[in-house]
Amino acid sequence: MIRIGNSTDIHALKPGKSLVLGGLEIESHVEAIGHSDADALLHSIAEALLGSLALGDLGSHFPDTDPKYKGIRSSVLLKEVYAMIKNKGFRLVNLDCMVLLERPKLKPYIHAIQQNIADLLETDISFISVKATTGEKLGIIGREEAIMCQSTVLIEDTHTIKYL
Repeated sequence: MIRIGNSTDIHALKPGKSLVLGGLEIESHVEAIGHSDADALLHSIAEALLGSLALGDLGSHFPDTDPKYKGIRSSVLLKEVYAMIKNKGFRLVNLDCMVLLERPKLKPYIHAIQQNIADLLETDISFISVKATTGEKLGIIGREEAIMCQSTVLIEDTHTIKYL
């Protein structure tokens, strides 16, 4: 059996020196605002995974009203979510992500972000796609007021017999 999940996450931006994205801290003139480390990419991935098995959203598992999650690394949350997926007898088949951010340009970081996500999800980098685009100076993305990330996951039941 296969299941698909999809999610979008958005965070406001403020002046800063670094941005956490895909579990990595990258040099930037802005940082995302959030209860955790505000990693919109890992949040969208975690929510897509939860959605693939109808397990709710991040807020239901890790409420921002709980002080123990204040400032938590989103990589910790993603690992916990993936453990839930594995405990249900599923594994990741592939992941496709889009980051919408005006600046900084992400091309120099994409491979490292993909590798970090692959490590967090216990898979090969060839199953992880991360793309980036700008807002072309339009809207809240183009005005550098926000970062938005979209993720789609395909997971499969690990008990399904596969025939070649």
